[in-house]
Amino acid sequence: MSKRDYYETLGVARTASEEELKKAYRRCAMKHHPDRNPGDAAALEAFKECKEAYEVLTDPAKRRSYDAHGHAAFEHGVGGAGGGQGYADMGDIFGDIFGNIFGGGGPGARAPRRGADIGYVMELDLDEAVAGIDKRIEIPTLVACAPCNGSGSEDGKVETCATCHGRGQVRMQRGIFSMQQPCPHCGGRGQTIKSPCQECNGNGRVEEEKVLSVKIPAGVDNGDRIRLSGEGEAGPAGSPPGDLYVEVRVRPHPIFQRDGDDLHCEVPIRISQAALGDTVRVPTLDGEAEIRVPAETQSGKLFRLRDKGVKSVRSRAPGDLYCRVVVETPVNLTSEQRELLEQFEGTFTSENARRHSPKSSTFVDGVKGFWERMTS
Repeated sequence: MSKRDYYETLGVARTASEEELKKAYRRCAMKHHPDRNPGDAAALEAFKECKEAYEVLTDPAKRRSYDAHGHAAFEHGVGGAGGGQGYADMGDIFGDIFGNIFGGGGPGARAPRRGADIGYVMELDLDEAVAGIDKRIEIPTLVACAPCNGSGSEDGKVETCATCHGRGQVRMQRGIFSMQQPCPHCGGRGQTIKSPCQECNGNGRVEEEKVLSVKIPAGVDNGDRIRLSGEGEAGPAGSPPGDLYVEVRVRPHPIFQRDGDDLHCEVPIRISQAALGDTVRVPTLDGEAEIRVPAETQSGKLFRLRDKGVKSVRSRAPGDLYCRVVVETPVNLTSEQRELLEQFEGTFTSENARRHSPKSSTFVDGVKGFWERMTS
C-alpha cells in the first residue's frame, strides 16, 4: 500500500517553513490523538502518519532526500524515517509541542492524562475592566458522566488490558529499530471496560453547557488571562480535568483611550475659551474634574490629572489622565456672530500677525525658506 505524500498528510505546501510545519503538525496530531479517539484504529494510524511526516520534514537532511526521491529515500531503514524510527518513544517529539496540552509526557505515558484546557474570550467595557466585575459565562465542554462518575463503566468495574498488561504502551520492532506507541486495544489507558456506560459509551465524558461565575479583578487590560483551575474539559476515564483560561478583550470607549495605567481623552473647547482662558469640566472614570485652561492656549495642549487613570492588577498606584484640548471652529453661526468674527478678523494686519499668530508666522517663514532652497 503506497504512503500518502508527507506534505499532503500535514496539509502544507512544499515550501512550508518549520513554523508552518509545527502548526500543521499540532492541528493534525490533536485531531487524531488517541486521547480524543479512544479505541479508533484509523485515528491512531493517522496520528502516526502525522508524526512520521513531521519527523522527516523538520529534519533538513531527510527533507532534502524526501524532496528528491520521495518515500524511496527511506526504504530499508535508510535515512531514519519510515513510521517513527530514530525515536525511542513517541513522546520524544511531543515534548515541546504537547507537554502543556496533554499534561506532560508522551501520548503513551501511563501518568494520568488530564483533560484539555479551554480558552474563552470575554469582552468587557472599560469601566468593567477598571472596576472589576463578576460575570456569568456558558461554555460548551466535556464533563464527567454522572451515571458512571466519569469511569466509563456501567458497573464501575475496569480490567487490566490484556494486550499491554496495564502499561498503556506496546513496543513495535521494525528491523533494528524499536518504538513505543499507545496500545491500540485500550487507547493507551492500560485498562478496559467490559460493560461500557450507556450514557457516555464508555468514554467517561459527555458534552454539556457549563455555567460558571468568573470574578474579573479590577484593573485588567487587553490580553490579560485568568486561569480557572480544573474548569476545563474533564479527563478521560476519570483523570484530572484541564483548566479554563479566560482572555480579556476591552471594547473601545467613546471617550477614553487606555495606555497601560494612563488614560487619554480629547476635550473640545471654544476659540474664545482658548484665547481668554477658562475653567473646563472634564470627565473621569469616577466623576468630573476641572482643568484650568490658561489664556492663549493652543490646540493640542496636554493637561495632566494625577491619579485619575487606572490602577491595574500589577501596580500599586493608579495612573494619570491626560486631557488634550482641541480648539473647535464654531459652526452654524448667526448673522450677529459672523459679523463679530469679521470685525475681529479685521483687527489682524500683516504687521501684527507675527505677534498674534506665532505658529502661523513660523510656518510661513518655513515655507519661504523651503522654496528659496529649492530654487537656488
